[in-house]
Amino acid sequence: MRKSPHITSLGKVRPTFENDLGSVTVVDEKVLPILDRLSLKRVILEPGAIREPQWNVNANQLAYVVSGTVLVSILGNADAFSSFVVRPGQMYHVESGAVYHIENIGPDRAELVLALRSERPQHFSVRDSFTAMTDAVLGNTFDLQASAFAAFDRSPAQQIVRRTGPAEVTPTAKLPNAKLFDVESQAPVLTYSYGDARMARGQFWAALDDISMYSLRIRESGMREPHWHPVTAEMGYVAKGHARMRVLDPDLSLDEYLLSPGDLYFVPRAFPHHIEVIGDEDIHFLIFFDQPMPADIGYKATATAFSREVLAASFAIPERELPQFPFTPIDPLIVPRGNPRDPVGK
Repeated sequence: MRKSPHITSLGKVRPTFENDLGSVTVVDEKVLPILDRLSLKRVILEPGAIREPQWNVNANQLAYVVSGTVLVSILGNADAFSSFVVRPGQMYHVESGAVYHIENIGPDRAELVLALRSERPQHFSVRDSFTAMTDAVLGNTFDLQASAFAAFDRSPAQQIVRRTGPAEVTPTAKLPNAKLFDVESQAPVLTYSYGDARMARGQFWAALDDISMYSLRIRESGMREPHWHPVTAEMGYVAKGHARMRVLDPDLSLDEYLLSPGDLYFVPRAFPHHIEVIGDEDIHFLIFFDQPMPADIGYKATATAFSREVLAASFAIPERELPQFPFTPIDPLIVPRGNPRDPVGK
């Protein structure tokens, strides 16, 4: 298959930062030029590692913990503070401009997938912002002598640093929090024998105002119905399994590509596309949207919306040769796969 403009693999993207404590890999507009209003980071933290305190300049952030246990602390606008523990299958939200840190407090490696509401996200670190000021300015700020800051290292921040003592987790960090959402413990919004979808979106999570996520699982016997999203782009990360996608561009060029774990794809708003399992293994996609309440129009409802006369004229065939489309007032999102799969590459 030809190289697709819609897809890249995080395994082929060089980390923007890496040391023996972990790594940060960024897929933004520079890596995948088709991205618009969304980008993605994958953060790996070894036990005892800390993603240093920082803040996003131009993007709200939605994070999903793939593995490990992390502590997240956030200081937001008007000094609103929260700190909570996040486990696999849970998510958290950080507003643009809020300063936050991520700390691996478990015995195993932590992996996080972070979606940002900009195709070209930017950030500042606490270290870089503090050391940008003189010792005298810092002394005045904290009512200390300038000499108190003489030991500060003025080199650029390291992004991932080592914790020198035990993790400090207060009892309240284990309480429910408005910025924390346990998406995988939710009952699926849609569930069938051939797949299900859990949704972290505005109607279930009030913290979201311009971003959301579907945790989509499809079995070999199912398929994501061909569809398009009228007012939202779609950015998907493959957490598990192998799939095939087909996307139609406005110039009528057709892009079909295969997806494997660690791949990321992007479909601009209103581009028709579908997802199909390849192989016997279920797929699990983390699908991010640039709206808090994503919705779509599917092929099944489209065939119901118009008369058979209109459809026959559109497809330039006699009405009697039209398929008997089932009446579908609401699209099902996932459909059963009753026909053999098309050969790969077709």
